Amino acid sequence: MDLKKLFGFEGKNVVITGAASGMSKSATELLIELGANVYAIDINPIDLPVKKAYQVDLSNKEEIDKVIEDLPSKIDALFLCHGIAAFPGKELLVQKVNFYSQKYMTEELLDRITDHGSVTYISSVGGFGWQQVYQKAIELINIPTWEEAMDWYDNHPDLIKSAYVFAKQCLLSYVTYKCMSDEFISRKIRINAINPGDTTTGLTDDFNKSTSPNGDAQEGAKMIENIFLKSWNGYPAEPKDMGFPMVVVGSDICSYMSGQLIYIDYGLTSSWLSTSLFNEKQKSIEEISHETNN
Repeated sequence: MDLKKLFGFEGKNVVITGAASGMSKSATELLIELGANVYAIDINPIDLPVKKAYQVDLSNKEEIDKVIEDLPSKIDALFLCHGIAAFPGKELLVQKVNFYSQKYMTEELLDRITDHGSVTYISSVGGFGWQQVYQKAIELINIPTWEEAMDWYDNHPDLIKSAYVFAKQCLLSYVTYKCMSDEFISRKIRINAINPGDTTTGLTDDFNKSTSPNGDAQEGAKMIENIFLKSWNGYPAEPKDMGFPMVVVGSDICSYMSGQLIYIDYGLTSSWLSTSLFNEKQKSIEEISHETNN
């Protein structure tokens, strides 16, 4: 079996963001190996042999528009992987980088994506529980312009206090909301997201500092370990543990997969869900028993 044909990227135009480092860099390396024509975008310099590299601030609409204008007229797969950690005072920046620019690029490039093409995002286990903000996320998603969306953010400061979480929850809501929308389903364009667990990347120090209330990297690292690793005596993933599966999701291998929020966390969020469901059942049993005894 010819693996390049199986993946279906050989000779195809692929656009990927965040390609200078981490998960996206691993994905980009694999896409190059599979014969794709890779157009890579990042705020930092990209040192891979891609078809074309763009150094762009992906929080800036004008810079994004310039890149969009220069990208090829036909795109077979779009991978949107850029993101930043959250720090106090940067809530709007996090929204623009981690969600809104990704929605914006998707919709601006959608006409160029080929029939049966794919759009794949890197979200996060940090977006777990996205259903709780779904209605507000859809309100934001349906705002027609970048400028009006920025006004919406200004008018909802409480929602974006949990900057990283809310952005990732919006991204997961977007995938769920849009997968059967006419603009996607009429042309069989697939839309999915992976949700990485704790992964060691160039942003790890930023995530550690942003997790700690005091901005202390060691304290933050311990907190992340307690949340994501301690319960199962686990270990952090490497970038390829996320980047490679993402490439598979966006490839022809997963040609019948759309609307999926794929948690790559060694089962951690499934364990959270299982525990929650079990506790709810136990609570119901106790309530029924109490009512019966009374």
